[in-house]
Amino acid sequence: MHSRASQNRLFTPSRISVLLLAMFATMAAVYVAGRLWQDAENRVYLIQELDKQTGQGQSAISVDDTLKVITCREQQKKLSELEMDLAAATQEGFVPKHLSKNDGTRSKKKLLAAIGIITTFGRKKNRDAIRKAWMPTGAAVEKMADEKGIIVRFVIGRSANHGDSLDREIDNENRHTNDFIILDGQVEAPEESPRKMKSFFINAVENWDAEFYAKVNDDVYVNIDALGAMLTTHMDKPRVYIGCMKSGEVFSEQSHKWYEPEWWKFGDKKSYFRHASGEMYVMSRALAQFISINKSILRTYAHDDVSTGSWFIGLDVKHISEVKFCCSSWSSGAICAAV
Repeated sequence: MHSRASQNRLFTPSRISVLLLAMFATMAAVYVAGRLWQDAENRVYLIQELDKQTGQGQSAISVDDTLKVITCREQQKKLSELEMDLAAATQEGFVPKHLSKNDGTRSKKKLLAAIGIITTFGRKKNRDAIRKAWMPTGAAVEKMADEKGIIVRFVIGRSANHGDSLDREIDNENRHTNDFIILDGQVEAPEESPRKMKSFFINAVENWDAEFYAKVNDDVYVNIDALGAMLTTHMDKPRVYIGCMKSGEVFSEQSHKWYEPEWWKFGDKKSYFRHASGEMYVMSRALAQFISINKSILRTYAHDDVSTGSWFIGLDVKHISEVKFCCSSWSSGAICAAV
């Protein structure tokens, strides 16, 4: 009996509580020691990283402040790069980086002007007449580019039935003359004329580095020497839009030949804003690049000349009304004449 009583006294509740408390204290001490050791390791790591950044054996600045300084320096570096890009773009006009690089397809020689003669299916007689009158062919094409800095191409889209006889006729003609810009992604149709003009300027900017880009109809004869002489007088102007400037009535009747679906945008007087007549006009490199860069957001209207003029409203552009671009008749000193 005495032995059993002794065993009961050894395991009284108070002694059990003391044992449990001792056990928990030991575990807590181990946990705290582990955390302190881990924090010490983290501090050592941060100090080493700061030493690498600052190149100093010891740092008098806190970890948080040092990290803020590093972040600030990175932001300043990015800002400097953006400012350099902006300055370069401003100097060039409206040039994105991908246009300033030569990928092998872009003309290496700086031209005075790249001229696109807007043509369509069934107009081969007009094209042949232009080739005989003022557009060089064969070796003379490169000669004019080298001597006068001017290159000329016919511009046409593709048939709505891609690959049909109309497309094949143009392909065969181009194999013999090699003087076309064929806009594969552009449907050739009268109602597509404004979008075709946009596509031409995009294509021309991508392929030729010229001071000016010109549009001419395929029933207009051009005095190349007079054109070149006139353009050289405007090379000091960064953004010029040259043509026979006009405005005109906006027709809201659907039955009219010159119906404008967006007539309501032109006010109660229904008059177009000032723009260059469509027979022939010229724009400087910066404006053609502006069209190329903003092609996806530039609105088109019923007529290509109105559409082109609309793209420059709101820009710092010098409009030059040049009577020599009024192609109604040929006269001494004239640059163009419609036939």
